Amino acid sequence: MSASEHPDDVADSAPGRIVPPNGYAYRNGQRTAGPTVPRLLVGAQLRRFREAARITTEDAGYEIRGSHSKISRMELGRVGFKERDVCDLLTLYGVTDPDRRDSLLELVALANRPSWWQEYGDLVPAWFEPYLGLEQGAVVARVYEVQDVPELLQTPDYARALITARHPEAPADEIERRVELRMRRRRRVFERPGPLKLWAVVDEAALRRAVGGPEVMRAQLRFLIDISWLPNVSLQVLPFASGGHAAECGPVTLLRFAEPELPDVVYLEQLAGALYPDKPSDITRYRDVLNRLGLQAEPPVRTPAILDGMLDQLP
Repeated sequence: MSASEHPDDVADSAPGRIVPPNGYAYRNGQRTAGPTVPRLLVGAQLRRFREAARITTEDAGYEIRGSHSKISRMELGRVGFKERDVCDLLTLYGVTDPDRRDSLLELVALANRPSWWQEYGDLVPAWFEPYLGLEQGAVVARVYEVQDVPELLQTPDYARALITARHPEAPADEIERRVELRMRRRRRVFERPGPLKLWAVVDEAALRRAVGGPEVMRAQLRFLIDISWLPNVSLQVLPFASGGHAAECGPVTLLRFAEPELPDVVYLEQLAGALYPDKPSDITRYRDVLNRLGLQAEPPVRTPAILDGMLDQLP
């Protein structure tokens, strides 16, 4: 993302959608990575087929020896899929074309693959798993952080100091695995074909807080200067001098996807859980908050100079 681009321009300039004849979205010639987005796409397609056939969720559930609530969970992408169930539903919905059936079943196979973070399952709480999957499938992430440097932009030493402070009873090997998980997250979204476009507004408070001490912060600020020059990263600082602002409720993350079937996702992390507001009016409101923050914060072209000034002030 260039320094002059407005956040809305970035969000709307996501990588081109290559939609093959069967109607399923690809990115850069490859299926969307990770199981979460394929699961959402399978669910959305099953819902469209069912509604086109004018079949109720109760009748669909009966066909697969389940309930209407199971159909609802499937259509929302909140559960895994059995290939037999999907085949039976497609037959019920009158979808007999082999190409359309095979394409959806291919997505089912992707949706049922183990997640890359499975080996960290003991460290990843249930409320965070959906976000990890969504982050892997997103093309744009818009973030506001007030307490800390955004996780995707943290150095290992900064992350280690922060994780240690938040998990004081954890043994050293667990701390290292948590740091490794965070670094893998960044590599998987930034080093893939068609890397994630990240637009982050960081409150000055997060950059002034000396997590890990002066040397750790010095390295962290230098890293932010370097990464701010990447074409897919836009980093802005919201200074103390800006006064009150629209996001005083706390950190906000909004994810956008290439697939037209998927709406933006808002993620609000808390101490022991997370919220995923999904009403269209809520999503619009948080999108507006992020837009206003982008206008109130210092422009991206000023970020290196601001961070250089903070470096000079470190002891």
